[in-house]
Amino acid sequence: MKHSQSTGLIISMKNLFSLFLLLISFFSLAPASAQDINLGLQFVAGGFSIPLLVTHAGDGSDRLFVVQQRGRIRILDANRNLLGTDFLNLGSTGLDRVSRSGSERGLLGLAFHPDYAQNGRFFVNYTLRSTNPNLDGDTIIAEYQVSPSDPNVALPTEKIILGPIDQPESNHNGGHLAFGPDGYLYIALGDGGGGGDPYNNGQNKNSLLGKLLRIDVDSPPQAYAIPPDNPFAGAIPGADEIYAYGLRNPWRFCFDRLDGRLFCGDVGQDTYEEIDLIQKGDNLGWRIMEGMHCFPDYVACATAGLVYPINEYGRDLGISVTGGYVYRGSSYPSMYGKYLFGDFESGRIWALEETSPGTWDRTELLDSNYLISSFGEDEAGEVYLVGYGNGVVYQLIDNAPLPTRTPTPTVTLTRTPVPTPTETPLPTVTATPTSPPSSGVSNWKVY
Repeated sequence: MKHSQSTGLIISMKNLFSLFLLLISFFSLAPASAQDINLGLQFVAGGFSIPLLVTHAGDGSDRLFVVQQRGRIRILDANRNLLGTDFLNLGSTGLDRVSRSGSERGLLGLAFHPDYAQNGRFFVNYTLRSTNPNLDGDTIIAEYQVSPSDPNVALPTEKIILGPIDQPESNHNGGHLAFGPDGYLYIALGDGGGGGDPYNNGQNKNSLLGKLLRIDVDSPPQAYAIPPDNPFAGAIPGADEIYAYGLRNPWRFCFDRLDGRLFCGDVGQDTYEEIDLIQKGDNLGWRIMEGMHCFPDYVACATAGLVYPINEYGRDLGISVTGGYVYRGSSYPSMYGKYLFGDFESGRIWALEETSPGTWDRTELLDSNYLISSFGEDEAGEVYLVGYGNGVVYQLIDNAPLPTRTPTPTVTLTRTPVPTPTETPLPTVTATPTSPPSSGVSNWKVY
């Protein structure tokens, strides 16, 4: 009986010691603060003409696809060599589908189907070139497919999924699109342009402008279907396609690979740029608010039901936000879990980190001299930056030395034998840890 009691105590002490080691390991691997990041930009490839986006196909090829505003999609192979043949050319030297008028028009978005490796389907967002003035500059969401005989070339056949969507002005087209973790296609559209949203599209739930849309592109034979849980689906007043509204000019959004949360950069009007964390049915406030402030700021406004951004900055830091990505790569642990974004005009790059639920801290990582038109990810979750003016793609890296991992403590367990049959004190356990040792190009957006 005495022996049983002493064994139980030894097991208990071992469990406590295991917990101690677990805590030591946890704290030695705790996420680094953004203050610890020494951000650098590593050259990947150049020679692009006004690039707007870099992305991947998710097909295991490790290629990068670079979207150029005037209509060409180009490929960097797994060794980051630029291929001589376009993946797709919707510009004047190709299919001639993309409008070339206006600094904010063009080929604006590219998204590969989640099953692209099997079905070869991908989707583009562009403004239409047309001799009909009522159609020229309107938004088109279209589907293309890769050639079955050449993975680096797309077939020229277009299937229009959505559009033409009337764009009353040449600016504020939005343009990003991406598949969410739910398999649906999300599409960002600006408010239709003109200062201050003169058409009030942001708050008009019957307009697709100033919205984030969500559609199902896997419902043949129709071009798309409405997800049944869209906030205005069916008899509920509002356009069925809307997922969230109250946006001005959303420029790049992303889904966190870990938890699926949707981050979006929305370009401001006169005073504030904002980062939104968007959920289904959200009213992000434009044109009632700009950032966290009434618009215009000299009038009172009703804010009930509006969703505030998680971060904003003023014109002292930049004038056109470029949304980024939550870093989920493995090369730079200090960046893990941080939302990396920047400003098109000032070239600043920041990290947002959630220090407690709903509390976000912003840290400036780099004041570059680049016009940042986009960020992007590769298949492994590494993050890239697109230089609009110099036509270069860079990878975001951390130049700081890797932190020294705290060595696991050495522990000596001394167990006093339990003699029988006489009673002796319970055994002692002694834990003895050892001490651990720029560019001249500008004005691509109308602010």
